[in-house]
Amino acid sequence: MFLLKKIKNQWEIISKSAASENSNQQGDKILFIVSNASFYGDSDIATGNSFSEITNAYTTFKNAGYTVDFVSPNGGSIPLTYIDTSDPLQKNLVYNKDFMYALKHTKKPIEIIAKNYKAVHYIGGGSAMYGVPENKDIQKIAMEIYEEHNGIISSVCHGTAGIVNLKTKDGRYVYEGKIVNGYPDSFEKKDAEYFKHWPFLIQKTIEERGGIFQFSKRNTSQVEVQGNLITGQNYLSSKDVALQIIERLKSKTN
Repeated sequence: MFLLKKIKNQWEIISKSAASENSNQQGDKILFIVSNASFYGDSDIATGNSFSEITNAYTTFKNAGYTVDFVSPNGGSIPLTYIDTSDPLQKNLVYNKDFMYALKHTKKPIEIIAKNYKAVHYIGGGSAMYGVPENKDIQKIAMEIYEEHNGIISSVCHGTAGIVNLKTKDGRYVYEGKIVNGYPDSFEKKDAEYFKHWPFLIQKTIEERGGIFQFSKRNTSQVEVQGNLITGQNYLSSKDVALQIIERLKSKTN
């Protein structure tokens, strides 16, 4: 902090002060993939990125010393849903200016340097079904991290929609022959208005393309770890997915 004083019409520094605090940041970075979609397809039914899925994973990574960046298809602000300020963790972050600034100014894919990240993490919420799964630039980032830098691809809940089109260099789907988790088709409200605008079914698509989709009963956490592919069933799995990513990264370092 500088203290300035105007002397003879010129500003001069008359004192300086600084403060420091301990940090556990280690320089390793995780890339959260979020969506700009505010509505279900072309409808006027509002949706967003799951705030609880963001905050639970974000806090887990930050506490472990990781830096988290956000990328979306268009960059800039993203819609949020499922905000619960009675949850102390969410309340702390929704009023955190730096955190909310990051969500208001997400990066564009062109701004991302894949080699700088240890993992990508696809966030869920209804928005995850739109814009992200078909985005070629985001697909390229995820697969470069996975194939060229031995990084991790992860998702939670509807965020698993983001991996359905990911292919390896040999043309195979990244989840072929592997167990995948996410929000199951049978849990969707098929008589709800939003479902009429659903672009595809996550479980059905993955199974048709050679993946093995497994899930447990509602409102329980389930995580599947298949090497560098880590997926979770719902918002309750967010922290557990993050912990598995951290454990996997530690094991590779050791």
